[in-house]
Amino acid sequence: MGELVERVDEWDRVLGVVERGEAIERGWLHRVATVVCRDARGRVLVHRRARGMSRFPGQYNWLLGGAAAVGESYEEAAGRELAEELGVRVPVRFVFKFLCHGVISPYWLGVHEAVIDAAADVVGEAAIVPDPEEIDWYGWLTEGEFEDALRRWEFVPDGVEAYRRYRALKR
Repeated sequence: MGELVERVDEWDRVLGVVERGEAIERGWLHRVATVVCRDARGRVLVHRRARGMSRFPGQYNWLLGGAAAVGESYEEAAGRELAEELGVRVPVRFVFKFLCHGVISPYWLGVHEAVIDAAADVVGEAAIVPDPEEIDWYGWLTEGEFEDALRRWEFVPDGVEAYRRYRALKR
């Protein structure tokens, strides 16, 4: 049996439990939780998805995350995904959610923020240990560098949509 998720409606109310693959295949709404990682200087962590990924291999993203498990809140899922993908356990803060129409299928996307000590990673304290099956490169970018990268690099389309909404909210 595949990964189980809660099928939800257009108001994000639970309708039942389904396999994530079936939800994607049938276009059923489910929940995805993501995290924007920043350091103390406000830089954004950007990563390139591993080339072996089934979705968007080799593309860049500024969000880390994945599907919320059955009974898991957006915040719990975001914290779990951050630990799984970067090996980091830090508090995450809910920012907003929206109904993302998605390139592959529609879903509710919860966006969170977390502050990570980038300096600890630079001096070798292993603050960040990316999962090589998920991430094959990461770096810290200033807002200007990130905006430039969005124009030049191939980013996951749903992440670009989320960034537009995030940026509008932060202004």
